[in-house]
Amino acid sequence: MAALAEVDQAVVARLERGKRAPSIAVLERLLAAMDVQLVVGVEPLDAHLDAQIDDLAARPIAERIDGLGLNRLLDRLTDFPQVITGCTAALLQGAPVPVDALEIALRWQDAKAFTRWLEANYGQRWNARWGEFGGVWLEPEEPGEHLWSTRYGEVRATMCDELPETIEVCHGGRSYRVVPLVELELSEPRSAELLRRYRRRQLASDG
Repeated sequence: MAALAEVDQAVVARLERGKRAPSIAVLERLLAAMDVQLVVGVEPLDAHLDAQIDDLAARPIAERIDGLGLNRLLDRLTDFPQVITGCTAALLQGAPVPVDALEIALRWQDAKAFTRWLEANYGQRWNARWGEFGGVWLEPEEPGEHLWSTRYGEVRATMCDELPETIEVCHGGRSYRVVPLVELELSEPRSAELLRRYRRRQLASDG
């Protein structure tokens, strides 16, 4: 590839190891060596979210739940009380919003039980500095984002003194305790923004 792109092999090696960022000219030559080309375009900000919302809206809720492995993870979170919140709660109430982790509200008084559960299930905490899981303390009391990977999936926690009020929703013969949409829009900025985006798309398609 280095010969075809007319660049030094050491340059290619450094690029492959992430030690150097290529200039546009070098990138174009490398891509041409692979019979592809660089195309630069513009699109509305966060357009990928609109595409995700449209895709999710076309899929049944049961399929979305199965795709997340939600029940498998919930079946193992039995060591402490928690309720479903965030985008996971919105999904279970019918909103086709992207969900990247099971989101739960968890009391601070149960933080130690949660830490023990994480230790037993190969938990690793999100390390914002490294942009990956691992290398930081597991305990919720320690500084950092409340996001963990486990052997059963990712968990994002909202730590609180008391669990929020919930409603019950049922899917596939199973009931879930979830924070209602109206409360999510008041207390969960990320969920609220996705819900507003979904409603705007609904209005645009109806109009």
